[in-house]
Amino acid sequence: MRRYSSVQTLLFAVLCTVLIFLFALGFGWIRLPFQDGALGKQTASDTNESKQTNPVSTRGDELSSSGKAMHFQNPEGDRSSMGGTFLPVNNGARYTEDEQVNIRVYEQRNEGVVNITTEVLAFNWFLEPVPREGSTGSGSIIDPRGYVLTNHHVVEKAYKVQVALADGTQVEGEVVGADPENDLAVIKFDPKGRKLTTIPMGSSSNLKVGQRVLAIGNPFAFDRTLTTGIISGLGRPIRTDKGLVIQNMIQTDASINPGNSGGPLLDTQGNMVGINTMIYSPSGGSIGIGFAVPIDTAKRVVPEIIKYGKVMRGWIDIVPVQLFPALVEYAKLPVDRGLLVSRTIPGGNAERAGIKGGSRSEAVRYGNSIIYLGGDIIVEVDGTKVSSLADLYAALEDNKPGETVVVVAYRGKTKREFKVTLSQRPEKFQWE
Repeated sequence: MRRYSSVQTLLFAVLCTVLIFLFALGFGWIRLPFQDGALGKQTASDTNESKQTNPVSTRGDELSSSGKAMHFQNPEGDRSSMGGTFLPVNNGARYTEDEQVNIRVYEQRNEGVVNITTEVLAFNWFLEPVPREGSTGSGSIIDPRGYVLTNHHVVEKAYKVQVALADGTQVEGEVVGADPENDLAVIKFDPKGRKLTTIPMGSSSNLKVGQRVLAIGNPFAFDRTLTTGIISGLGRPIRTDKGLVIQNMIQTDASINPGNSGGPLLDTQGNMVGINTMIYSPSGGSIGIGFAVPIDTAKRVVPEIIKYGKVMRGWIDIVPVQLFPALVEYAKLPVDRGLLVSRTIPGGNAERAGIKGGSRSEAVRYGNSIIYLGGDIIVEVDGTKVSSLADLYAALEDNKPGETVVVVAYRGKTKREFKVTLSQRPEKFQWE
């Protein structure tokens, strides 16, 4: 049997001790001091808790559900990623410049926007008049005496008008007058000593496509809702459901929904540049195509609405007939678009200007109407092409009684010009 020296025995013991130590260290039975030193002692529970901490950045510090402080990134640490600078407001919060503009305009103007509801008269089975709910819309207070600008279709046929103010007060209003051709109306209520917020009228003459605008209204009865967008187009001629054409409409992608009608379209200075009127939408909701009557049109007609209850417009004293294919073919007319002068009013401005009406010997019946053939065919009025009655309305929309316009018409195949001094447009036309 082999014998080991004392030195060999000692080395074997030391080697076994080292192997046992490394084995224990590998299984975590022994921890060295540097593992719990300067980096701080980290337990398994701390590790799991740190993994559950949400690293999403927000403003300020908040408390987690365990009560420990959760530190988040300050937004001022990376302004470039937010697309603008941050401005302080009264409550200490921070907003971008664009947000600051929206907030300022809304705070200054929202109390000048009212909610309008109407009642109309209907008839029951016994032909008795009974009230029923009418339309709803918005309006802008334009005068501290209680004058409100809105759309004509909001108050059309209304026998009772209720105006809801910013503080929730309901007051009764009355329709002062209207301009159906521009879908505008003015109503008035008694302020009863209230200090009203009014919305100043700006200008629509210098608007640009791409300019930012803001709309305030009451869509779906949600009071004083703010939406923002840009001007998408200018000078749009839009035909209403009554066949009238409103000229120079402003197109915007700011959301306009049912209930917004009559509310203000504002620029970033808080000035009204349009009156929100209608949307184009297959579904009835906003798809980003809305239209507003330019404020310059309102500034022109509102004083007359307040003074006369209507807008004083010029007229040509004729009985016009809009051309249609059957008439063009039957009478072998030289043009297929325009207004046939079926008759001139005896002693009227058209007759004095030399415009020729149709002959009684060439009268024909079409449906329930009698048309006198042989008269001039008007194709242009005051520089506007005329092919329909709506075009004639549009051509004379901004002309007053006593003004002179040039009328272009065909007599046979010869084109002629006539200077006509306009008369007052009658309330009811003879062809109605």
